[in-house]
Amino acid sequence: MTGDALDEPQYWYNVRTGEVERGPKSLGLDRIGPFATAEEASRALEILTERGRKWTEEDEEEDR
Repeated sequence: MTGDALDEPQYWYNVRTGEVERGPKSLGLDRIGPFATAEEASRALEILTERGRKWTEEDEEEDR
């Protein structure tokens, strides 16, 4: 299926090596993703930290 989202390359961040991988190359335990771009994958830890902060804020709002 040409043009399908599955045809687009996907990128992962390898937490063990600190490197971005094109396609799932390492064990699932070692990677975060997928991301649409290599740049996004390189910011995986920052993105996850921000998402966690937002989830915490939302949970605190719900508890009020």
